[in-house]
Amino acid sequence: MKRHSLDSMYQMYVNDVYRYLLSLCRDRHTAEDLVQETFYRAYLYLEHCKDDKIKPWLFRVAYNAFIDSYRKEKRSVPAQPEFFHGLADGRTPEQQWLQQELWESIGTAIAGLPANQQQAILLYDFHGFTYQEAAGIMGVRLSHFKILLFRARQCVRERKERTERE
Repeated sequence: MKRHSLDSMYQMYVNDVYRYLLSLCRDRHTAEDLVQETFYRAYLYLEHCKDDKIKPWLFRVAYNAFIDSYRKEKRSVPAQPEFFHGLADGRTPEQQWLQQELWESIGTAIAGLPANQQQAILLYDFHGFTYQEAAGIMGVRLSHFKILLFRARQCVRERKERTERE
């Protein structure tokens, strides 16, 4: 892949990467920062990416940026108030609100799961990666990924059944 195609890669995947990072960190401002960091790292290491594996590679870069940020955040305590506002896009306020409610309900449904099970559901069910691509992003064997996904879905299903009975 050539460096001049970074803009087209950004336009194609920025929303997917943003939603993935938002679902991981659950903070809009942090997700925006991590999107910038992801595409900065992508620019630096673009020559290491194969043309047919751009999206999984980009999600792996995003996940690594998230982990780095999480580790850094554990060492420091921010004292600044939030001052960033939403990303500009072409959706109406109603569409934005509906999308936000959908992502909040998804976040609530998977909130109690272990982090690796949350990531398995997000990568496969919501971002459309294959089993192999998602396992590669997470850095686990394919069989382990399938087990994580099964257990996560099972737990979500049980929670839903419990809340319907109440």
